[in-house]
Amino acid sequence: MIIIVTGMPGSGKSKIVKEFEKRGVPSVSMGDVVREETAKRGLELTKENVAKVSIRLRQELGQNAVAKLAVEKVRELLRKNKVVVIDGVRSLDEVGTFRSAFPGEEIIIVAVHTPPHMRFERLKARGRHDDPQSWEDFEERDWKELKFGIGNVIAMADYMIVNDCPKEEYERRVQELVEKILAEH
Repeated sequence: MIIIVTGMPGSGKSKIVKEFEKRGVPSVSMGDVVREETAKRGLELTKENVAKVSIRLRQELGQNAVAKLAVEKVRELLRKNKVVVIDGVRSLDEVGTFRSAFPGEEIIIVAVHTPPHMRFERLKARGRHDDPQSWEDFEERDWKELKFGIGNVIAMADYMIVNDCPKEEYERRVQELVEKILAEH
């Protein structure tokens, strides 16, 4: 089984991924795939370079470029595990790539929704090199994500979790969701 976790930047995807990992489920991060490709191209890991490589990959390999690069990582993990989580799928083309590459696997999409103002504050506090420091940067990044088609993936989710609450409550919601998914599938 493949569990795709999607949501806008700063929505809380990593909490879900970490909860699966605590239960022994390995993961592949689509963002890490892009960052690895950025480094392979000899570029410094800045938000500008990562964004450019993300766009360039899609120009070179199609809208499902990052998924194509991630398929082998997922395949390797599925050889040893019954369940693999993919973090950060951004388009239905990418979902389709995984469906085509793994026709015998059940694929479940989990989406996280968090209000924009909460995501902005979390991203500023997170401090990763590609996180926005101004509202304008934040909005620009959101528009890029939406242009990739992330909204369509969110709309097709099998499970939706809302992260509009204190951290402890969200963690409880995540634990319940992960337990439910693993029990039902």
